[in-house]
This record gives sequence, structure tokens and C-alpha cells, in this order.
Amino acid sequence: MEEGDYKKPPILETPQHTLTLTSAPDAQLDSKPHIPSTLDQPPLAESSKKRPPLPPVPSQDPPAYRKSLLKRPATRSDGYIPLSVEWAHLLDSKKPPTTVYLRPEDTSNTMDNGNGHQYYAQPQDTWQPPPDSSGEGYSMNEISQEYILNKERRNALSEVDNAKFSLFHFRVVVVAGVGFFTDAYDIFAINIASIMIGFIYGFDLTGENKLTDSQDFGIKIATQCGTLIGQLVFGLIADIAGRKRMYGIELLIIIFCTLAQALAGTHPTTTTNATPELQQSVNSITIVGSIIVWRVLMGIGIGGDYPLSAIITSEFAPVHLRGRLMAAVFSSQGLGQLVGSIVAIIVIAGYKHSHNIDSAWRLLIGLGCVPGVVALYFRFTIPETPRFTMDISRNVAQATQDVENYLQHGTFFVDPDATIERVQTRKASPRDFFGYFSRMENLKILLAVSYSWFAIDFAFYGLTLNSSIILQAIHFSDSISTAKTFDEAFSTLSKIATGNLILTAAGLFPGYFASILFIDRIGRKRLQYIGFGALTVIFIIMSAGFKAFTCSGSCTGSGPVSAPVVGFVFLYCLANFFQNFGPNTTTFIVPGEAFPTRYRSTAYGIAAASGKMGAILAQGVVFATRLTTTDDTVESHELTSTNVALQRLLAACAGVMATGIISTYFIPETKDRTLEDISNEDQENFITGPPQPRRQYQT
Repeated sequence: MEEGDYKKPPILETPQHTLTLTSAPDAQLDSKPHIPSTLDQPPLAESSKKRPPLPPVPSQDPPAYRKSLLKRPATRSDGYIPLSVEWAHLLDSKKPPTTVYLRPEDTSNTMDNGNGHQYYAQPQDTWQPPPDSSGEGYSMNEISQEYILNKERRNALSEVDNAKFSLFHFRVVVVAGVGFFTDAYDIFAINIASIMIGFIYGFDLTGENKLTDSQDFGIKIATQCGTLIGQLVFGLIADIAGRKRMYGIELLIIIFCTLAQALAGTHPTTTTNATPELQQSVNSITIVGSIIVWRVLMGIGIGGDYPLSAIITSEFAPVHLRGRLMAAVFSSQGLGQLVGSIVAIIVIAGYKHSHNIDSAWRLLIGLGCVPGVVALYFRFTIPETPRFTMDISRNVAQATQDVENYLQHGTFFVDPDATIERVQTRKASPRDFFGYFSRMENLKILLAVSYSWFAIDFAFYGLTLNSSIILQAIHFSDSISTAKTFDEAFSTLSKIATGNLILTAAGLFPGYFASILFIDRIGRKRLQYIGFGALTVIFIIMSAGFKAFTCSGSCTGSGPVSAPVVGFVFLYCLANFFQNFGPNTTTFIVPGEAFPTRYRSTAYGIAAASGKMGAILAQGVVFATRLTTTDDTVESHELTSTNVALQRLLAACAGVMATGIISTYFIPETKDRTLEDISNEDQENFITGPPQPRRQYQT
């Protein structure tokens, strides 16, 4: 083609626009990438072949240069706003990307228009590079900012989803995991602490030193009630204010309330020369009542930790590691239970000779705040997730910068003086929320994950919070209420703590470890099927053979370990294994993946709160059975009222696990899928428009 010849421009189709492009002769390009002129612009005359200088572009497209396109460069000296576009991708050629400049329409208005530039008008859909002194230049029609912003968003998300495991990911897992470690320690330490409290402060109608059934029930459900509230409240707030802004507040609540429990006091039961009215006033608040109140408040903090830790881990994790990282965070719950049992053994041994049970339970509870204090600083300094920054804060530029910083350097920085460019996206609102979940496919997932969590928590908390009476049922230990001396009491406490350690180490902890190894291989849905199916069979066997397993010829005293008791312990540990290598882990993971960013934390809170309803109901089954059944009314006196309650709880667990198999059918398989793909909505064009100017009001 001769120099100066005109060539008909090609037509380029995009999802929203038809682009008309032209290419200049090769001699005029001087081997440099070139922004073509439009069809309506005639060929250049021979006398005006000089073009305005183009921005320097490397001959190749190295990764560093490609990443630099994700940042908006500074405004040019001639007053044009540069916007990043990968033209090599648009033109389907091997030419490296260049930079297109937004032409300002009116520089007379110096008011801030809200998009980060002090005097430019609203960005237009038509972008043109600056003309030279002769008025000639290059232009491109109908290029949408929306297209480019969506591409920048997809590029940033792609970097997160395809990232390799780094020190930053390890930090996220540790910081989130320490919170769950603290949660589990505080929840399950009360299992043996309540026995100590009963021995010191309890005195039921039978004259034994133990908590009444009502007091025991109140202490065990107090944390679960608070957790239910915290999951709903913090789940909603995290979708409004941000994950980072709320992260750490829930840990402060846990630390404060844990210390308050350890320092809880009680009024004396007798007062010298006190009238009956004064005596009643003095005993209006007991230590059990104080502990229940503080555990409800502590539960609110624990509830807030569920959606925050799960969502932060989910939104930072790469696709191929997301299941393992979330399972690793959740496995800290098993580690907290294990350490709690070990600490209980050490504390009991330490106070054995001083006979100071009151100090023992206070130290046991109070030590639960130590890991929380250690993790507090790191929670306050963790960065905001890029998905929240882009999709809810609507700041694509900041999210892009954050992704590069924490993936490459493990750090982040937010300029407090920077002007925020808020793009137009789908915004969370009550109308949009009900619109999204009015679609049957989305509502079905929410109900399925919620019921699955309800089912597994019914069994998990129903058994683990009653492990001490399970140990008594199999004659591993006696009831502390029968102890006549402090030596007998400490001996019983030591047996209970040792039994809890065995049950945790043999069943719960291996299940957590196995789930980390296989969650991204087997998949969430299949693993949940395996867990619910195995638990159904195990609980049927345990409930049907409960008398044979626990009595073994003698229902009182602690004799030698018999084969039926060993069989019961084996089945119990096997059930603990399949709870964690199954639905206990998957119900924690799937709700953190299955919903769009703007409702992810809210929906997670709903699902988690459903689980705590199951935990409360399980304790209600035990309490109601013990309340309505006495040892005198049990047939043939073969079982105590407590054993009857456990047998009915196991039977109920079998039925609930069977229904969990049905709910699993309706949950999606999230393995090897991005969070945007799982959300059941169009994420390719999530950004619906460029930043809007601030409205100017006349006063």
C-alpha cells in the first residue's frame, strides 16, 4: 500500500458497542503502536503527517507493564485523563496495550466532580486523545468506560483467584483461626467448669453438691443464644460497614466477657441478724445467674466471629485452595477443644493439694482470653477484602492497588486523603435482597445450607456439651456430687478431663485434619453426603443398643472396662470423626461461597444462626427428658433419667442426620469455582456505569 493511501476501517464488535477503527500506513507508525482514527475523519494531508506524541509503550508486553495498566496514571500535563485499556485484547492482535485519554469538555468549572479530578466534566462514552496544534488527532467512538471498569475488576479478581499460596494467606488463616481457637476453648471449657461450680455453689433438692437441671441447662444454652444473636447482627453489619471495620470488635467482646466470668462473684448465702426480706434481697443475683449473663454477651462476640472469619478467608483465598484454607480456619475449633482438655488436666493437678476448686475453675475460664489478646492487633490491621472494596465500596482503583500490594508485598496501604471514585454497581437494599432471594434457585440454596447447619449442630453440640454425663453413663467416671472429700472431687474431675481429652483426640481432631486434606479433592457436596450418611447409621446403632453399651451387667459404680463400653466409645469417636470429616466442616465453608458479595455475610449469618437453633434444641431435648423422667419412674430401674435423656438424644440425632442427607441434595458444589460463578447472577458486567459527579447545590 502506497504511503498516504486510505484503507477502509475494520469493524470491531464488543458486548455493548460497535467500534469503527482505522489503521494508518505502516510508514506513518514508525513501528510504534498507534491509536487509529475514526471513519469520519479523512486521510491526513501530506503537509500534516506529524502526529501528537504517543505515550511510550514497550516492544513487548511484560507482566509488570500489564499490571501497571490496572492503575490509572497521573493526569497528563495537557489536561487529559488517562484511562487504561488493553487494546491488544480488543483488536485481537499481538500489539502491546496503549493508553487512551479522556478529552475534557469544559475546564471552566473548577468544582470537584466526585470522580477524583478537580475540574473535569463528567467522563463521556466517547474517548479521544488530545488534538495537536493543527486540530488534528485520533479519536475512537462508543468505547464504554463501563466495559473497561468491568475488565479491571475481572483482572483483579483473576489475580486473587489464581494466586499461589503466600505468607499473606498464611497470616489470614492464623489470624482467623486464633479467633476460632478462642471461641471453642470458651464454649467447651464450661463443660468441666460447670461441674466445679456445682460442687462449690450448687445445692439441689436432693442435698447433693451440683447444679440443678435448670441451672445446668441455662449455662449450656447461654453461649448458644448469644451466638445466634451475634451471627445475625454481625453478619448484616459486615455487609454494610465492611469486614475489616468490624473485625476485632467481636474479639474485644469475647475477651472482656471471659474475664468477667472468671471474676464473677456471689453474695453470701447467710447474713448475720438478717431478716427474711433482707436475706432474699442479698441472694437476688447468684453466681450462676452472673455467669449466664456474661456467657450470653460472650456468645454475641463468638457469633460475630463466624461470618467475619469465614468471609474474610473466603474472599482472600485462591480458588484451588479456598476449601483447604477455610477448613484450616475451622479446624482451630478442634484445637481449642483439645487444648481446653489439656489445660483442664493441668489446672486440676495444680490445685489438687490446695483443694481450691473455686480458683481452679476461674483460672480455667480466664485463660481463654489469652489467645484472643495475642490476635487482637493482627485483626485490627488486616486489610479489607478486594471484593468488598470493589462490589460494595465501589472503589475499583483502590481494590486493584490492594490486590497488587498484598499479593506481591504482603502489605496494604490506604491513602486517607485520596478522592474515592465510586463506580455504579448493583447496590444492596431490602428490595434487591428480597428480589435476589425470591428467585427459587437462590432461596433453595439458602434454606439448604441453613437446615444442613441446623442438623449437624443438633448432634455436635448436643453430644459435646454433654460429654461429662456421657462419661458417667459408660462408668468412666462417677458424679462429683457423690464425692465426700476434696480428694474424691479432684479425682473425679481428673477422670472427666482425661475422658474429654480422649474423646477429642481420638475423634474430633482427626476429622478436622482429614477435611483439610480432602475438601478440595472430594468436594463439599460429596463430603457432606458421606458425613450425614455415616452419622445416620452410627447414631441408629448407638441408640438401639444403648442399654447394652452402657449397663453391661451393672449400672452403678465404675468397674473394669468391658467390651460393650469399648464399643460405645469407638462408635462415639467415629461419630465425632464423621461430624468434622463431613457436615460440620462443609456447613462452615459452603455459605461463605454460595452468595454474592453484597449479601454473602448476611446470608452466612442466617445459615449459622440456624445451626445454633439446632444446638439449643438439642439441649432442650436433654433438659425436657431429665425434667419429666425421674429415676423412680424409669422402667425396671435399668437406666437413670440422665441415661434415658442420652438415649433419646441419640435417637433424635439419627433422625435429624437422615434429613440432612435430603438437604445436601439442594446445595451447590462449589469446588474449583470462583465466588462470582457460584453467585447465580451476571458478574461479567457487574459494574453498570462510571463514577458519577457530585451534585452541586445552590444556597
